[in-house]
Amino acid sequence: MKKWLFICFGVLTLNPALHAQFNENPVLNKENEDKKFLNWGYFLGFNQYDFKFDYIDDLPGPLDDVLIDKTIGFNVGLIGEMRLNNHMDIRLEPGLHYTSRNLGFTKIPQNEQVSANAIREVKSTYINFPLLLKISTKRLGNWKPFLIGGGSMSLNLGSNEASLDDNRTGTFRMTKWVYNYELGFGIDFYLEYFKFSPSIRGVFALTDELIRDNDPNSPWTGNIDSMKTRGIFINFTFE
Repeated sequence: MKKWLFICFGVLTLNPALHAQFNENPVLNKENEDKKFLNWGYFLGFNQYDFKFDYIDDLPGPLDDVLIDKTIGFNVGLIGEMRLNNHMDIRLEPGLHYTSRNLGFTKIPQNEQVSANAIREVKSTYINFPLLLKISTKRLGNWKPFLIGGGSMSLNLGSNEASLDDNRTGTFRMTKWVYNYELGFGIDFYLEYFKFSPSIRGVFALTDELIRDNDPNSPWTGNIDSMKTRGIFINFTFE
């Protein structure tokens, strides 16, 4: 989280065009931008996805059953916004989110060929469909802070849900659809020709995504009670 906040802070502080927005009496840009009933735009950004594992039995040992190595992925998508009043908007943000996570299974017995079977690279390409409520403060010159949150459903194109193979043959399976809630904050900056909005947001899955192995006593999935996605997005929106 500290790393993401540092990146977001760096973007805001190093861009001279954004410094100008904090003048006490700035020339107002895009004065009628927020009076439109419908607004359109697009976003680009970064993500870091994780998993939260809960276990049936907490087995003795210094390590969890599954260790997670997170990587940085990217986001791209479109924005449709409907104005409710001066401080609230409804947003649709369909987007493509690519990420990869490496899972290390610490409880694989030696006779399971640990070197080959203890690691799973989980590559996921999500098509995300969020419905969000954006709550903004009063516009302060050429900038305006906001909170944003709501629900989303994500289609995981790399889920392997329909596969008949499982971890015995190296296939890690997840559900195709994931249901989440999202919470975040950001700032709208009204530049001369467009509105630029950096934001940071957390995403938290509500549903268990793991498809267990065919063997209920599988050393990979037998002790996992639930596996849920969580992650952080940093998005840069242009409207």
